[in-house]
Amino acid sequence: MKAPSSFHPGAPPAASQRRRRQSRAFTLVEILMAIGILSLVLTAIYSSWTAILRASKVGLDAAAAVQRSRIAIRTLEDALTCAQSFQANVNYYQFVAENGSEPTLSFVARLPQSFPRSSKFELFPVRRVTFFVDSQKDLLLQQSPILTEIDKDEKKFPLVLARNVQGFNMEFWDTRQREWVDEWKETNQIPKTLRLKLKIADKPNSSSHSVEEIMRIISIPSQSVAPIWQAPMGGPGGVRPGQQPPGTMPGPGGVPPGGALPGQMPMQPGMQPPGVR
Repeated sequence: MKAPSSFHPGAPPAASQRRRRQSRAFTLVEILMAIGILSLVLTAIYSSWTAILRASKVGLDAAAAVQRSRIAIRTLEDALTCAQSFQANVNYYQFVAENGSEPTLSFVARLPQSFPRSSKFELFPVRRVTFFVDSQKDLLLQQSPILTEIDKDEKKFPLVLARNVQGFNMEFWDTRQREWVDEWKETNQIPKTLRLKLKIADKPNSSSHSVEEIMRIISIPSQSVAPIWQAPMGGPGGVRPGQQPPGTMPGPGGVPPGGALPGQMPMQPGMQPPGVR
C-alpha cells in the first residue's frame, strides 16, 4: 500500500516558495550601497553648511575690519579739525608727528562730547591726544588733560582704534616748497594741510591682496593764537588801559581821544580837549 503523497495539484513547488521567502529581504550588498549613498548625501550637506558658515565668518570679519578702519580715520579727522595752539604757552601745545616703524601723532585739541572716552574727561574738553602704532601693530589712542600727565589707567588700557595696521604714514603740505613733506619740524605751529595714509589688514601677516588702504587729506582750520589775543582785556570796550581803541586816530600830541597826558585828569564826556574853544 502506497503512502499518501504530499503533492497537491496546483500547489507551487518547494524551490519556488523558498525563492519567494528570500526575495522579501535586502541583501548585504544592497544594505551597504544604501549606507554609502546616505553617507554621501550627509557629507554633501555637511560640506555645504560648513562652507556657508566659513563664508559668513569671512564676510563678518571683513565688514568689521572696514568699519573699524572707518572709525579710526574718523577719529583722526575729528581730533585734527579741533586742534588748538597758543603761542604764549607753546610748550604745552606742541604738535609732534613722527613717521617710521612706530609712528606717533600728538597734539592738543578741544574735543566734542561725541569724541571717544569724553565721559572720562568730561570736565577737561581741552586734552592732549596721542595716536601711535605699537609693536603689536595696533593703532592706539591715549588722552590726558593738557596740564597733567597720562594716568596709569590710560597707559595700561589705551583705546584700540584698529588692529593689524600695516602702515600709518603722515605727510604735510609745505607752503614754501609747494609740495608734500614727510617730516614736520615746526612743533610750535599747526600744519595747514595733512595727508594721512592708513593700511589695515584683515588678519595678522596677511597678504597684500587683503590689505585695505585709506587715504585722507585733512585741512586743519585752526592756527596758533598770537599772545596779544591771549592776554586778558580790560577797561571800557575791552581795551587795556593806555591802549588805543581799534579804528580811532590819535589826537594832538599822540594822545588818543578821551585820553590824557601823564599828570592830567582824563576828559569826561562833554568836555573839550585842551586848546580847543
